[in-house]
Amino acid sequence: MSKHELGSFLRSRRERLRPEDVGLPSGPRRRTPGLRREEVAVLAHISTEYYVRLEQGRAPWPSSDVLAGIAGALRLTDAESDHLHLLAGTAPTRARLHRRDVRPSILALLERLPQTAGFVTSAMFEVLAWNDLAAALMEDFSLLAPEDRNLARLAFLRPPDRPPYGISDGAEFRHHAVMQLRVTLARYPADPAVTGLIDELLAGSPDFARLWERHDVQPSPTLTKTFHHPVVGEVTVDCDSLALTDRDQNLVLYSAPQGSPGAEALALLNVLGPGARI
Repeated sequence: MSKHELGSFLRSRRERLRPEDVGLPSGPRRRTPGLRREEVAVLAHISTEYYVRLEQGRAPWPSSDVLAGIAGALRLTDAESDHLHLLAGTAPTRARLHRRDVRPSILALLERLPQTAGFVTSAMFEVLAWNDLAAALMEDFSLLAPEDRNLARLAFLRPPDRPPYGISDGAEFRHHAVMQLRVTLARYPADPAVTGLIDELLAGSPDFARLWERHDVQPSPTLTKTFHHPVVGEVTVDCDSLALTDRDQNLVLYSAPQGSPGAEALALLNVLGPGARI
């Protein structure tokens, strides 16, 4: 990754902190938000000059020990600390290209899930596999070209008259997608599919560009999701995302408690099949 990217991330985390967050007196009114660079340097036990050069993208690559000190000074979460190490090249990186092949056992599992919509996504939100109930609830992905099965692309670049799947938390999902794509870019900085998608979204979506500049990297889990389906109406489901760590993929499951309106809607969609959205 570029030193500029590392510096931008450090600056974004520094500016969100207040002196009282790290046990420092607030003092007189400040011209800019957040901690001062010299305050971060003192807390991290490094020189102010070196930290300033890090934020400016002019310093030598920091060691793991230096990064650990900075992470503590900036009160980074585990996810943010991992991201910091990935940006600096001090954490293990994955293969140059992210994987798109789904394990046969997962493909078989999708077909055996009762009353549960399930699909598998890649590290860059490509829908790689799905069952019939997922197609009925969301979209028949078999009718889309592979490049159009990307949930991030659909969320940011889909025409305004075609909102993605009628989900009630579209803004929340877009923020989640940006945060996850930042992590993915740090893992696969040389993967042309990843860099190409991000360049496309930056050029085509002001909303994506705005969220991208925030440098957030820790999404909150989505526990429920509501779809406004054109045939069966409102469908509220529980949302579970299971990490398939060996291939950096996720198995996403939408289900509903037995006897709930959501369960009844899923049962009806299970009968109607993928053509239910027509």
